[in-house]
Amino acid sequence: MHLAPGDWIIIVAYLALNVGIAAYHRRTGGANLAQYFTSGRSAPWWLTGTSMAATGFSVDTPLGLTGLVAVSGIAGVWWSFSSAIGSVLVVMIFARLWRRSEALTDREVTELRYSGRPAATLRGFRAVYLAVVINCIVMGWVNLAMVKIAEIVLDITRDQALLVTAGLMLITCAVSAVAGLKGVLLTDFVQFVLMLGMSFALAFFAVRGVGGLRRKGTT
Repeated sequence: MHLAPGDWIIIVAYLALNVGIAAYHRRTGGANLAQYFTSGRSAPWWLTGTSMAATGFSVDTPLGLTGLVAVSGIAGVWWSFSSAIGSVLVVMIFARLWRRSEALTDREVTELRYSGRPAATLRGFRAVYLAVVINCIVMGWVNLAMVKIAEIVLDITRDQALLVTAGLMLITCAVSAVAGLKGVLLTDFVQFVLMLGMSFALAFFAVRGVGGLRRKGTT
């Protein structure tokens, strides 16, 4: 696949926009711990909700859900929707209690709820389980999807695709580390708008490419 100069301009502009958002919020994001981790507790609900949606729509999502639909039919999409009930309960019930506690992280919530050695053991288990096991698995399949896409889109080897993916990871880490939660929320919002628009466009052209939504055997 060959990328035209206009394609490269769009890619560079997108990356520059994300870096620019991080640079703009560098001072406010690092003003204090509350500003860094919770955006000063002032982020609107629609922005945080959009960020959650964008986080769940990564480069692996189109590949994974397309495979599920191909194997299980449209019912395969419910695998992605299965966490909706839990997410709604967390937002409607637990988030209010968390805000009341004035805790910045879930480790602090654990400290408030429990104490002594059991609390320390629980925090240690969660740190290892979530940060090492779960995050490594998620990062593995997301980056594998990025590598596969980079190989095809950029027409490069697997090793070169790995280097490209590593470079994008460094940019993402820098944006998150410099700007704090406010910068992450805003970059997620930009990504959500782009991904949603491209998804609708892809669906439209894909359906048109196969002849529309007519049932098999009809005219």
